[in-house]
Amino acid sequence: MLVTRLTAGPFRSLEQLELELPAGITSLVGPNGAGKTNTLEALYFALTGRSFRTADRRELIPHGTDLARAEADVETTEGAHHRLLGAVTRSEGRRHLLDGSPVDPAVAARHRPRVAVFSPDLLNLVKGPPAERRAHLDGLTAARWASRADLRKRFGQALAQRNALVARVAAGRNPPGDLDPWDATVAAAMAPLIAARAEIAEELAAPFASAAADLGLPGSAEISYAPRAEGGVEEIREGLAERRETDLRLGRTSWGAHLDEFKLALDGKALRRYGSQGQQRIALLALLSAERELLLKATGTVPLLLLDDVMSELDPSRRGRLAEHLGTDGQTLITAADRDALPPPARESLFTLPLGLAPSSEEAA
Repeated sequence: MLVTRLTAGPFRSLEQLELELPAGITSLVGPNGAGKTNTLEALYFALTGRSFRTADRRELIPHGTDLARAEADVETTEGAHHRLLGAVTRSEGRRHLLDGSPVDPAVAARHRPRVAVFSPDLLNLVKGPPAERRAHLDGLTAARWASRADLRKRFGQALAQRNALVARVAAGRNPPGDLDPWDATVAAAMAPLIAARAEIAEELAAPFASAAADLGLPGSAEISYAPRAEGGVEEIREGLAERRETDLRLGRTSWGAHLDEFKLALDGKALRRYGSQGQQRIALLALLSAERELLLKATGTVPLLLLDDVMSELDPSRRGRLAEHLGTDGQTLITAADRDALPPPARESLFTLPLGLAPSSEEAA
């Protein structure tokens, strides 16, 4: 599944941008402020209806205008063509359309490639709180197994209902016995989510270690899953019942998959706590590369990778290794301030972005 064209504007600093995108690696080169990161963000926004830089979509609207918009044309593996539009206005808020009609995020995800972003701002995936890793790996699970795409949503809905009832019981508005059916409902939603998380971590382990080694991360890199709850539906239901008094005291569910952790480690030490900035950057790249390899082998499709300023802290050897690891399957967009920082494979399709203007295409030798 490939994105064949991006049209954006107005969008942050982009007035009117049009890019025809080939398969393989495409590089966006230009000085700071030329709109390289904004271009990646526009593509992400068109495909997902969200920004990877801000939760306030109004920040995408340029000063003096009332609208931000970006469109992406997608060609599926079956040869079908779709157009995704992301737009936001100050008065009406956000719109996300598929072929001209409003679309649910889950439906849109079936008509576009999975999108993975590397950005210095996104190192929180490695060094941040567990919630970010859970959300990211749950998204990978949905891409790996379409039948499991709603596991996270189902568990979240059941958990929210139980938490609301816990608060009512704690306040004396409902008897404690009312929690019994919700313990069963939460357990039924939690057990398959835990199983899926364990399986995705197991599948990622080998390609993550291999990618980390290929990219020059010294030592043994590991990814592992640390569930808070374990067992089948009945064991989880019993665990919730056993902790009911604690939950009533805290006013929330204190045990379960919403507290799970995915651990990234180097030689047994948590990269979140003990890794250097450089090690954390390489670990994030290794994770994205491992996900790409996993999906290619399992489903025949690969994520669209958006790599922002990825070369700046890599030495020439690691830049070359990264380009080799990306290969020719799927699509990757890379930004760089200087074309000389790009290894030869990343110069084959190159766009130069002048400051404040729509980009012009030039093919590198």
